[in-house]
Amino acid sequence: MKKKFYIEEIDFQTAMEVVIKYHYLHRRAPYSKAFGLFERGTDKLVGVVNYGIPASSTLLKGICGEAEMSNIYELNRLWLDDSVPKNGESFLVGNSIKKLDREIIVSFADTSQGHIGTVYQATNFIYTGLSAKFYDYVVKGKEHLHRATYAYGMTVADMKKEFGEDNVYKVERPRKHRYIYFNANKKRKAELLKKLKYEVVPYPKKKTAP
Repeated sequence: MKKKFYIEEIDFQTAMEVVIKYHYLHRRAPYSKAFGLFERGTDKLVGVVNYGIPASSTLLKGICGEAEMSNIYELNRLWLDDSVPKNGESFLVGNSIKKLDREIIVSFADTSQGHIGTVYQATNFIYTGLSAKFYDYVVKGKEHLHRATYAYGMTVADMKKEFGEDNVYKVERPRKHRYIYFNANKKRKAELLKKLKYEVVPYPKKKTAP
């Protein structure tokens, strides 16, 4: 991989342009640092990984306690061009993490997309099971949109007033596989592992057709 590709930090605008255009969610994400995978010889951008601070204070507190809240990034977007070999994802993730200035990296694999987090397993993240069950309120006809795009800052009461009470309903949020990586030396990893509030469990496996 090193002979064909190299990794460099990229700016917010470049990262967001790529993830909005190519990532399956097609929307921007919290950004602190992002890295691009470039093709040697052409300098073509063929992959992007984006890291940001999780919006959920519950998640920030829930990983290793309040003392480590400011020591966390979430890997929230990952995209690679189809021309990149299969091990390109793990190459980009594994090498970009080394360039980060925080020690705890959390990421999620979306069960609604059939993802189980193969790339995180390949890069030695630990697996801490599925995210908790949550419910979201959505508006009929806008189910394909993220709530923040049409109801940012609005309470459920505000939504019902704006869109009509009969058009606002509750749906269960798809659960996600939660992975964590400690970006630290052996001694520090052991310290963080002791602080970890989630149980470490075996990796999930892809379901095979009967």
